[in-house]
Amino acid sequence: MTNKINIFKRFLLVFALLFISYKGFAEEPETTPAAESAPVHQEGEHGVKPFNAGETIIEHVADNHQWHLFGHTSISLPVIAKTDKGFEVFSSSHFGHDGKEHYHGVNYIYALEEGSLVVIDELTDTVSEEATANLWDFSITKNAMAMFISMLLMIWIFVSVARAYTRNQGKAPRGLQSFIEPLILFIRDDVAKVSIGEKRYQQFLPFLLTVFFFIWINNLLGLVPFFPGGVNVTGSISIAMVLAGFVLLITFVVANKHYWRHVFAMPGVPVGVLVILTPIEILGVFLRPFVLMIRLFANITAGHIISLAFFSLIFIFGEMNVGLGFGVSILSLVFTIFMGALELLVAFLQAYVFTLLAAIYFGAAVDEGHEIHNHVDDHA
Repeated sequence: MTNKINIFKRFLLVFALLFISYKGFAEEPETTPAAESAPVHQEGEHGVKPFNAGETIIEHVADNHQWHLFGHTSISLPVIAKTDKGFEVFSSSHFGHDGKEHYHGVNYIYALEEGSLVVIDELTDTVSEEATANLWDFSITKNAMAMFISMLLMIWIFVSVARAYTRNQGKAPRGLQSFIEPLILFIRDDVAKVSIGEKRYQQFLPFLLTVFFFIWINNLLGLVPFFPGGVNVTGSISIAMVLAGFVLLITFVVANKHYWRHVFAMPGVPVGVLVILTPIEILGVFLRPFVLMIRLFANITAGHIISLAFFSLIFIFGEMNVGLGFGVSILSLVFTIFMGALELLVAFLQAYVFTLLAAIYFGAAVDEGHEIHNHVDDHA
C-alpha cells in the first residue's frame, strides 16, 4: 500500500512539473494599453499569439546575442561592432528581451535582423545596406560564451588530472583521474597509434585529444536543459567548419611527397585515366573534411530538433484542447527521456568518429606506403 502511495505521489509531482513547464514555455506576448483596447486580428481564439513550433526550435538551436534562461529572463552578452567609424561596445539588453528593439549607439543605430547585427538608417528606419556591409560583428554570442565555459572546464579537468598524477605517482588512479585516464589511453592506443603508426602518432596526439574532448564535452553540455548547458555549439555549421578546417590545414602541413604523388599522379595508372582520376583525388582532399563538418553538424543538430519537436507537440495539441495537451505531454516526456539517453551515446560517438577520421587522414598524409591511403578511400 505504501509503495502505491509513493508511486502516486511521484506521478503527481511529474504532472505538476509538466504543468509548470507548459505555462512557462507557452509565453503570452506583451501587450500595451493601446493593444489591449484594440481589436485583435490574425491571432488565436482569445487574442493570444498561436504557438510557432518552427520559430521556437530555431530560437533554441541557432546562435543568439542573448542567453535565454526562462520566461523573459536572459543573460545579456556584450555586442562588439566595428564600423567604418570605429568600434562600439554595448550590452545586448538594449535590443530588449525579444531582440526587436533598436539601439542608438554613438556612431549608428543598431538592430538584430534574423539574429544578425545590422545598421538602421535613421531617416528611413530601414536597414542601411552600405553601413551594414562595412560592419564587422565581433560580439560574444551564446555559442562563443558556451565555448569559453567548455574551455575553462577542460582546463580545470586536465590540470586536476595532471596534479593527481604528480601527487599519486606509482599509485592507482582515483576520482576524476580514474575516469579521464581510460579515455586518453583509448584515443592514444586505439585511434592515434592504429591510424597514424607508432613512429608519428605522438605529434598528432595533442590535437586529437583536444578535438575529442572539446566535441564530447560540448555535446554533453548541449544536452543539459539549463545554464550553462543547452547550447548547440557543435551543431553550429561555422564551428564544425572551423574544426574540419584545422584537419585540412594540418593535413596540408604534414603531407609528404608520397601523399601528393598519389593525389596528382597515382603510380601505375595510365595517363589517360589520370585525366579523370586526378581531379577526383584533388576533390577528395577537400571533400573529406567537408564530410567531417556535415556529419558533426547534422547529427548534433538533428538530436536537438527532434527533442524540441516532441516538446512542441505539447503546445500544438494544447492549443486545441488543454486535456489533449497534457495527454500528449506524457508521451513527449517519455520519448524525450529516451532521446536524451540516446543522445548521450551520440555525443560520445560523434566525438570519436570525428577524431578517428581525422587520425586516418593524418596517417594517410605521413604514410610512406599504400595501405593507409587505400584505407582512407574506403572511409571517405
